[in-house]
Amino acid sequence: MALAVIGAGFSRTATFSLKFALEHLGLGPCHHFSEIFAGGQPKVSQWLDVMAGRPDWDAVFDGFHATVDTPACNYWRELAAYYPDAKVVLTVRDPDSWFDSASETVFSDRLQGSLIGSPMGALMAGGILGVSGGPITDRAFMTSWFQRRNQEVIDTLPPERLLVFSPADGWGPLCAFLDVPVPDCPFPHVNSRDELTQVSDDNQGLPADPDVGMRVAREYIDQLKARAFSAGNRAG
Repeated sequence: MALAVIGAGFSRTATFSLKFALEHLGLGPCHHFSEIFAGGQPKVSQWLDVMAGRPDWDAVFDGFHATVDTPACNYWRELAAYYPDAKVVLTVRDPDSWFDSASETVFSDRLQGSLIGSPMGALMAGGILGVSGGPITDRAFMTSWFQRRNQEVIDTLPPERLLVFSPADGWGPLCAFLDVPVPDCPFPHVNSRDELTQVSDDNQGLPADPDVGMRVAREYIDQLKARAFSAGNRAG
């Protein structure tokens, strides 16, 4: 199954909202970092091979029709070349808002501490924490990096292949870009910052054990999906 949509937006740019939106439009299943947890050790090993320079994209995305979030978004250039017919969606948000959200979730010691020394910890380090090449606690550095990496996507890909998107734009631009009908329902909004913090608190961090991680991740995905189209939710 070839990818039809490649999400180039970094973590904490409403990638969960986009995942659920694409799946609602019939362009799923959609890969997301949470699906690595849900896939257990085999999925983690595939991505560790990618980070070691041995990507097997057909295996990584077997069963998926789209991808969003890290670590796949770090390989937007390679994936755009490997799947030449896929369209690319770059989710964006205000840089300072992004930094605040990332600092409270994917960059935080609370989430990352329990994974140190595990294969998932290595994947987190290479796929999220080390991508910028600088201090993740430095607001000025990280917001500048965030803006530069987004601009690189915009400057590199042809305009007809790229949609720069925020969930606040709603269904219209996304559906027009993908040439699909606009659904008769609100665009999904996911307050995943609060949910991810709750998962971390309940499990004393993110679970390093692959079997536990599979269960927790699948419950987390299902819970978010059930709430995604509820009024009042906002991407976080």
